Amino acid sequence: MSKNQLLQTTNLTIGYGNYFVQKDLSLSAQDGQLICLIGTNGCGKSTLLRTLAGLQKPLHGSIFVQENSLVKLSPAKRSLLLSLVLTDAIYGENMTVRDLVAMGRFPHTNWAGNLNETDKKVISTAIEQANLLHKEQAYLNEISDGEKQRAIIAKALTQDTPLVLLDEPTAHLDLPNRIGIMLLLRKLSVNTRKTFILSTHELDLAMQMADSIWLMTPYGVEVGMPEDLMLSQKFQQAFGNESFHFDEKDGHFSINYLSGNLCVEISGEETPILWTSRALNRCGIKVIPTADIHIIARKGTFLFYRKNNPTQTTEVSSIEELLRAILGN
Repeated sequence: MSKNQLLQTTNLTIGYGNYFVQKDLSLSAQDGQLICLIGTNGCGKSTLLRTLAGLQKPLHGSIFVQENSLVKLSPAKRSLLLSLVLTDAIYGENMTVRDLVAMGRFPHTNWAGNLNETDKKVISTAIEQANLLHKEQAYLNEISDGEKQRAIIAKALTQDTPLVLLDEPTAHLDLPNRIGIMLLLRKLSVNTRKTFILSTHELDLAMQMADSIWLMTPYGVEVGMPEDLMLSQKFQQAFGNESFHFDEKDGHFSINYLSGNLCVEISGEETPILWTSRALNRCGIKVIPTADIHIIARKGTFLFYRKNNPTQTTEVSSIEELLRAILGN
C-alpha cells in the first residue's frame, strides 16, 4: 500500500455461503476522500459495506486497512481503524445528543467506560463538527431526523477512526437534510482527513460531492471521478434505459417523453428556454429549429407566433398560459 492509501481490497469476492454477489473486486481508498458507492438495487452495495466493516467475512480475497488484514484483526483493534453508520432506528429516546455521541468513545475508554478530559474534548469537537452544539443537551425524541443522523455521524467521529463507512446516510430525509448531510461529509473529509465511504441513491449529490465513485453493476465495480464516469457513459450503461438518459452537459437525467406531431422552435433567454423546453417535452411537444410555431421565452413574458403569419403574435406571462394557448391553437 502507498503512503496515503488507507484501504485496499485484492480479488475480493463478497456474498453469502456459496452464493457470491460480486467477485474479483480490487478497490482502494486514499486518506481524506469522500467515496460514494452507487448502484441499482440488489447489486451488493450493503453487502460490500458490511464486508469492509468486518460484519461478514469475504468469500475470497483480502481487505487491508492501514496495512492491517481486516480478517485477522480483533473487534477491539478493528474498532480503532473503522466505524460504521447504519440507518437503523435509534433506541433510547431519553438519551441526550451528547450521551449518544459519547458512546463512540467506547473503544478508547477503560473497562468501566470512564471518560477523561481528552475523551470529553473529542466528544465536544465532534458535536461542533456536526453542527449540533445548540442541541447538545436535547433528548433524542426532541430533535429532527436530520439532527439524529448528524448525531450518529458525530458518534462515528468520536470513535476517531481513519475510515468511516455509511450505509444510506440520507435515507428517509427531506431534500434540505439530504444536501446538509452530504455537505457535512464533504467538509469533514477535507478538514479531518478521514475517509468516508457511503452507499447512496443520491446520484445528483454524489456527482457534485464525491472525490471518487464506486459504480457497482452486476458485472463488477467501475471506479473513477464522477466526471470521467459521466463522459465515458458508465452511468448511462448502468442506469439508463428507454425511459430516460443522462445529460452529459450537466449530469442530470432526462426523461424520454413520448412526442406527438406538434413541433415548436424556441429562442430567448437561457433559463426560460430551459424550463419552457422541459414543460413542452412533458406535454409531448417537440422542440426543433425548423418548426412553424416560434416561441420567444423571457422571464415573465412568453411570445409565440406562426412563421407564416408573424404579425399575429400572442403574449402570455407564464409557461402554463403558453401551453394552453399553443395546445388550443
